[in-house]
This record gives sequence, structure tokens and C-alpha cells, in this order.
Amino acid sequence: MTAPDSAFRYEPIAISAESTVVAEFVPEPAGADSYESESQLENRLIAMLREQAYEYLPLHSETQLVANLRVQLEALNSITFTDDEWRRFYGERVASANDGIVEKTRRIQTDHVQVLKRDDGTVKNIYLLDKAHIHNNRLQVINQYEVPGGVANGPAHANRYDVTILVNGLPLVHVELKRRGVDLREAFNQINRYARDSFWSGSGLFEYVQLFVISNGTLTKYYSNTTRDQHLSEARGRRNRKKTSNSYEFTSWWADANNRPITDLVGFTRTFFAKHSLLNVLTRFCVFDADDKLLVMRPYQIVAAEQILRRIETSTNAKRLGTTSAGGYVWHTTGSGKTLTSFKAAQLACQLPQIDKVLFVVDRKDLDYQTKREYDRFQKGAANANTSTRMLRHQLGDPSARIIVTTIQKLSRFVLQNAGHQVFAGHVVIIFDECHRSQFGDMHRAITKAFTKYHLFGFTGTPIFAANAGSGASPLLKTTEQAFGDRLHTYTIVDAIRDANVLPFRIDYVNTIKTAEIITDKQVPAIATEEALLAPERIRQIVAYIREHFDQKTKRNSSYSAQESGWPDSTRCSPRRPSRQPSATTTSSPSVRTSCPLTSSSRSR
Repeated sequence: MTAPDSAFRYEPIAISAESTVVAEFVPEPAGADSYESESQLENRLIAMLREQAYEYLPLHSETQLVANLRVQLEALNSITFTDDEWRRFYGERVASANDGIVEKTRRIQTDHVQVLKRDDGTVKNIYLLDKAHIHNNRLQVINQYEVPGGVANGPAHANRYDVTILVNGLPLVHVELKRRGVDLREAFNQINRYARDSFWSGSGLFEYVQLFVISNGTLTKYYSNTTRDQHLSEARGRRNRKKTSNSYEFTSWWADANNRPITDLVGFTRTFFAKHSLLNVLTRFCVFDADDKLLVMRPYQIVAAEQILRRIETSTNAKRLGTTSAGGYVWHTTGSGKTLTSFKAAQLACQLPQIDKVLFVVDRKDLDYQTKREYDRFQKGAANANTSTRMLRHQLGDPSARIIVTTIQKLSRFVLQNAGHQVFAGHVVIIFDECHRSQFGDMHRAITKAFTKYHLFGFTGTPIFAANAGSGASPLLKTTEQAFGDRLHTYTIVDAIRDANVLPFRIDYVNTIKTAEIITDKQVPAIATEEALLAPERIRQIVAYIREHFDQKTKRNSSYSAQESGWPDSTRCSPRRPSRQPSATTTSSPSVRTSCPLTSSSRSR
């Protein structure tokens, strides 16, 4: 099977700093109104990629793959390898026999500049990827790559892959297709078979694949290489059977900035495979974490991070530093991966040349262990400021410490004890991991008064609006918007349930306070609201209702095996104890809310 021949060639006329995620997706009219075989689907995908300026290569063997890799790296680095130089570089820096998926992923994500020792004794840096100027990277597409069976250092049986995208000659994205109507899991399982049987064969270049895309034309998802690799380890029994980020449930939907899923292969190709989008995902929006897992961000996480970077740029240019218009807040529901999003936003912000420091602030005395590991991995000692105010003072005075993790308590104590410190005049980004009510008081005022050129950003799953602001706070700091600025992006529990990123639940409203109809003065009911809400009789009735209906609402005593029917696709589910289920209880409403998990699903990190 080969791609259709064509004489046309597409080249971009101009390149701009476009958003990775399209602002609003308008689906095209259905293109396939009749049966479409896997072969036809494959040819249509390649045709769309060629229209987007991908170069098609009729390349089907490892010899051809390695020869093309040499040509692409020479072009990227403006160098011509001698045969001896290429043999050494390829054998030691690209395809070492001792390297596996983890080493190759680390090479792409963190060690993408390798050292070549030339024949004359000099050394030269060789870029596998250009992360600073992403459009210097060349994208090519191949299909029906063949892996012969029954040969030395090869699989027992021959394999043939569908579509692979090469970046500078390295296979970094692999697409597995099934005909329309076939369960998407079959494509996922086929990639697992390839991983087990043949990706490692020959020089193991297919172990460089960072992202996998699976599609049956109608439904399309993507996921990272370690999801696939460690899923195989689980299946072999090397890990416990608990579902982790390594199973099919952690494949992701692509979407637009309004969280509208883009599931059809045509829409997915036009958006996700747009050259700037794919290169941004590969070079900026993957996190190779402290556990050697590759986490690829979901579209809502990418949008939030880019909105923060865009707000930094625009407010700096407009000279609005030190005001709420220089910052903003992100409303992403509990369990949707806010810490990963805020971590990536902080990481990208500290790479901006105009930023002196990025402070990542948490509202608890002890940092989450995983968060500390991630920040320390990015910059050694970044989380040490959590240990004492003295350490925080040292790091804030150290120009080389670009990113610092601390608690709001220690930061406010530092502000009170170090008036006139040099950091207060610096260009600083302050990111609050959870911007709750505790930041709406004296500590918030002290911090924003001390720093003069700051951007203030907050992440929250429970924003405070005027309707639920309550009393006791400063009149000017009652809501999340008053404290942090505009809302930059929203991903609510409704979005997360639809995408199967958190546990679904149902909310029942039971009115517990009735107001007499004769009362017309709107001020009268508000006088004794708090007293009525806390009345012992009301509390007793609520507790009795929960005890009576708990088994019915939670199905705690039932066992089942169900097929989810919710949008966008079906996934097998079995009952298990939910972790960190979003709370459906409210204290600001005179109604009782009870939650009921309907099915079991996975949550994002």
C-alpha cells in the first residue's frame, strides 16, 4: 500500500506564533458517506498531511530509514558527516545497544543536543530537535514500514506499520488505523503487540516514538509512549493490577479551546497534526517526570499554560505589571491535573528572558512529595525554600535560582521580615497552585504590596464568585477574580465527566429550608440565614437522610460489569473504590447535595 502519487508541493508562506490548540473548531461536513476501508483511510490521512506541508517518503526498510536520518540531521545542523563520524555518532548517540525506551525518551525530551567528536579531534553539538525554533524541524510521513521476521535481531514474524511521522528523520509519532466501526481498543492493542514483538528490532529506532495516535476514522485518541510501554509491564504481571496512567483509560481526546472534543480523524488531522501544533506538543507540552514517565498534556492544560504565557507578554508590553490585569486565574476542576498544568506554566514562564523569577506557591505546610521531586528535577533545590524562611531568603537573593517552590505562609513571613529586599523590584511571576479563600486576606495584601513588577496567577477547582463569596473578607478581595484577575480558561466538572477524566456523579437537590410566601422584603430572609443553616434540627435531618439513602445513591453493596454509553466512546468498567472523588457537598446553599458515582473511570495526574 502506497500513498497516491502527486506532483504538487506545499510550503508555508509565513510562520507565526499560533496557539497550539485551535480557538474554536468547526467540523467539516462528513466526508465519508460510504464504506471506507483501512487502506482508503490511510491514503486519505497521508493526503491531508501532504496538504499540510509534510513530505511523503516511499520508505519501507531500516536501511532507508537510517540513510534518511543522516540526511535530515545533516540538514538541521548544517554539517556533512564523514562515514566514520556518522558510524560513531549513530552507534553511540542515537542507537546504542544499551538504550531502551526510557533512555531514548530522555534523549528527545531533555538531552536533545548530543556531542559529536569529529575526525579532526574537534567537537560539535548535534541537535536532534530544534526546540528554540520549532519550524526548523522537518516533518515527513511514511507508511507500510516493513519489519522482516525470522532474521537476526528481529521478530519471529514480519510486521508492517500503518503511518509514521518522522521529525528530522526520527520516528516520533506513530498512527495506527482501523476501518470505521472497529473498536478503538483494537488499534491500542495492536500497538502493544508491535511494542512487544518488533519496535525494539534492528537498531530500535521505533523506540523513539513519543506519541501514539489511534483512530477508526470516527474516533481518534492520542497517548504517550510510556503509557504503552508500562501497560505491557502491567499485563506481564510486573506491576500490580491497579489502573494507573499506563492503561487505555489514559488515552486522551483532542479538543478546541472551548473543550469541544475533536474525534473525527479529519478534524484531528487538521488541528493536532498542524505542524506548529504537533511540534509544540512534542517540544513544549510533554513532561518527562521524575519516575521516567512521559506525560503528554491534554488540550485544556495546554490552553491554560499558553494563556498564562500570553498574559505575561501582553501585560508586560502594555506596562500593566503589578495589577490584576497582569495576571488571572484558571478554573480547572478537581482531579483534572492542575498541578501538572501549573508546573508546566511555571517551567515555561521562567524560560522567558524578561522574567527574573517564578514563585510557585502552595497553601499547605508540607509540599506534596511528587511535586517536590518534579521541581527539584527541573532545577536542583527549587523546593528547598519550603524548608525554612532562611532558605527562601537565600534563594530569592540568588540570581541563578529562576524557579522557587514555597508555601504562602513562608512567603508572607519573608515579606514581613525583609522589607526592601532586591527581589521585590524584580520582574516576578507568582503562581498559586490552589488559590483558595486563605489567599484573600492579609497575606495576599502583604505579598502584592511588597512586589512591584509581578504577574499573579491562580489555579483552582472551586472559584469564589460574588454569589458564594460569604462575609468576613476584605470587600475588595471577596472573589477569585478580585484577587487574581480575569478567568483565563475553564474546564469544569461537566467537561471532565464527558471526557472521562474524573469519576462521574449525579447531584440530587433536597430543599431543607422553606420560606413563607407572605415575606416580600428581600432583606428579611437573609438576616437569620446562617442560624437557620446551622440549626441542630436541620443538621439531624440531613444526617438521617444521608444515612438512609447512602447505599442506594452510591451502590456500595452492588457489583456489576457495565458498558459506558457516554460520549465520546465506550470503555469497559468495573467497580472500584474512587480516588479523590470531586465533592458534591456545598455549605453555601440551603439545599442538600448528594453524590452518586455512576461508573468507574480514571483521573488525570
